[in-house]
Amino acid sequence: MELKNKIENKTAATAIVGMGYVGLPHAAEIAGAGMEVIGLDVQEKRVAMLNRGESYISDVSKDALEKIIAAGKFKASADFSLLARADVIIICVPTPLDKYKIPDISYITAAAKEVKKYLRRGQLVILESTTYPGTTEEVLLPLFEETGLKCGKDFYLAFAPERIDPGNKMPLAEIPKVVGGITPECTNLAATFYSQFLKHIHSVSSAKAAEMTKILENVYRLINISAINELAMLCGRMGLDIWEVIDAAKTKPYGFQAFYPSPRVGGHCIPLDPFYLSWKAKEYNFWPRFIELAGDINDQMPHYMVSFANSVLNRRGKPIKNSKILVFGAAYKKDIGDPREGAVYDVIPNLMRKGAQVDFYDPFVKELTIGKNNYLINNPAPIKMASIDYTPEILKNYDLTLILTDHSNIDYDQLAQNANLVADTRNAIKSRGHKNVFRLGAPAPKDE
Repeated sequence: MELKNKIENKTAATAIVGMGYVGLPHAAEIAGAGMEVIGLDVQEKRVAMLNRGESYISDVSKDALEKIIAAGKFKASADFSLLARADVIIICVPTPLDKYKIPDISYITAAAKEVKKYLRRGQLVILESTTYPGTTEEVLLPLFEETGLKCGKDFYLAFAPERIDPGNKMPLAEIPKVVGGITPECTNLAATFYSQFLKHIHSVSSAKAAEMTKILENVYRLINISAINELAMLCGRMGLDIWEVIDAAKTKPYGFQAFYPSPRVGGHCIPLDPFYLSWKAKEYNFWPRFIELAGDINDQMPHYMVSFANSVLNRRGKPIKNSKILVFGAAYKKDIGDPREGAVYDVIPNLMRKGAQVDFYDPFVKELTIGKNNYLINNPAPIKMASIDYTPEILKNYDLTLILTDHSNIDYDQLAQNANLVADTRNAIKSRGHKNVFRLGAPAPKDE
């Protein structure tokens, strides 16, 4: 087969639709393996930056980007007609939820309609965007076959879920790739393609099985983190330290995996993807109660963080109204600059609504825009904030420092020594000797 030979000879051209946190790392990996890559994006600013060798994704270094550009293996463009010359097309676009937790696959359908315009014989199309089981078969397949081309004969279609974990140092080439096609030939071609630049490929029986695999991975994490968050709240009431309990439990060499409390499960996957399955399940008259319960607990955690901050201030005789609070950390996880779906978007406006004066600091997040649903009756417009310039001494100006993210480049013992009060939601401060530090899921300092 001509397409398979081109893939194995690395002469196949790949077009990637969406140069975000998934598309750009894949482009760098594919181009680094010696294959030509066209990076397509509707944002002209992104396209210009990429062609200048400027990376806006932390997982792709400037050096790596400049190297593949200099080798003539990568070029970014907003011209979707270039899809016509691609042998392999990968769709890596966002799949958000609306405010009612209804899946929004409009980015997928928009990208697919562009692909349809230029679809030709001998092309392989792969969807990587996380979505509900059935999307590839029920949405993309009939759309593409409207051209008169037949899947498995004229063109090939597969789903291969992305497993990008921002900030994780594991090389992309080491992360196993799950692949499921509409037909066996589609699966085999997609597996052959990924094997050119990834070390481990796991093929499944269908695109729907591959879609379900990705959802399962994130349902698993959402449910377990939400469960540990609930236990953290209970341990605090019982006078137990959840962090000590987790450390003890994980000494068991089998049957236990450690999950940790957080102010909210954030990011691009875990708080969103399970609800794609929850929505789809209703088509089968099935209500996945664990997903709904876990989502409810997760959504309430930012509000609990505000109550936690309030209780810490009250213990020292300070009302939250007119208190100066520094929210320490805006990213949804440590050592990245991504605040998407993070607790900060609920915590900051909620603190303000209660009358607190709020600043934030994050070494990786320089600016925040708190959306229109910011709980502020007198100011419903978006709130734009810039990170303060941090020094440990500045903490003395705040009544409370609320740690939402535990970035590794911070001396937290020094932070505790300089802060008046600390509400630590991440167990960032390991020493138990600070009388001014209160931890989520742990007793108050003994000599309070």
